[in-house]
Amino acid sequence: MGNKIRNIFFVFGIIAVIVMLFTFKVSFAQLWADILHAGYWLFAILGMWMLLYVMNAYAWRIIIRGSGDCPIPFWKILKVTITGFALNYATPAGLMGGEPYKIMEFQPYIGTQRATSSVLLFAMMHIFSHFWFWASSIVVYVLLAAMGILPLGTGMGITLFLMLCFCGGGIYLFSRGYKNGMVVKIIHFFSRIPGLRKWTQKILDNHKEDLQKIDSQISELHSQNRKSFYASFSLEYAGRILQSFEIYFMIILFDAGNGGGLTFIYSVLILSFTSLFANLLFFMPLQLGGREGGFAMSVAQMGMTSDIGMFVSIICRVRELFWTSIGLLLMKVGNKIPTTNIENIDTTEE
Repeated sequence: MGNKIRNIFFVFGIIAVIVMLFTFKVSFAQLWADILHAGYWLFAILGMWMLLYVMNAYAWRIIIRGSGDCPIPFWKILKVTITGFALNYATPAGLMGGEPYKIMEFQPYIGTQRATSSVLLFAMMHIFSHFWFWASSIVVYVLLAAMGILPLGTGMGITLFLMLCFCGGGIYLFSRGYKNGMVVKIIHFFSRIPGLRKWTQKILDNHKEDLQKIDSQISELHSQNRKSFYASFSLEYAGRILQSFEIYFMIILFDAGNGGGLTFIYSVLILSFTSLFANLLFFMPLQLGGREGGFAMSVAQMGMTSDIGMFVSIICRVRELFWTSIGLLLMKVGNKIPTTNIENIDTTEE
């Protein structure tokens, strides 16, 4: 990727972070008080996310190796992982920022087709694991409700049923996509939207063979490399569970739980329902408002006060700002491609 394009991504991300800072509807006094309240636990949370990014990078590396050799150094995969998520946080529609950046960074190492298929597979796996995480959390909530631990009225029952249908539909669609590929089908879908027909048809006319190869590489991971598929999925799903400790630490810090297993299960449910609600508002940069509203509703459903919801949302926002800033800064370092990798550039794909 040229420095000019990389600088465009960098400037766009910085602007998005600045917009987020000016629209953060929390006074500096409250923000500073909550940071002091978090104390050294804030460093534990920030460090835990480093472990999460390492797990994401390993999951991505497994996907890349599932289609052949992986000449990309692990530190490079980790760097691009952190920066890619930073761009996804900072840009509207999420994937519109991070995924093109990842493809352009890896294209010199493994060629355009493999870079595109690996990025799409990693994004699919990340979303696929979320659908399973949400679905399993709904089952856990129903079990706790059956035990009389959590409330389950008519309204909540209907909401959970609709959520389960949504997750089931997502799991079904992604399962079909893994078996048959989905890039060509997605482009055909967009071709039905008025105003996009000519643009999508041009893409199909000029790149249909390349797109079909990308689809075949996507389906090969599921059909021929089951070990890689399930290893990557396990890492991504485990990452969702590990992320729950972020909320668990803050609940204990706020003296809102007893520190036992039930408190951790509450943390899993809060993260699950909050992330589902926030992802439904994917078009908002940094999911402004969606994350906070999701925390408020989730903690209330667990019988906790609105104060804990506000505290958790503020600390999570501080963590997001920290790692988004780190990701954007990493965009400016470690960009030199070793001469030994120049031969991996497949110029025939352009």
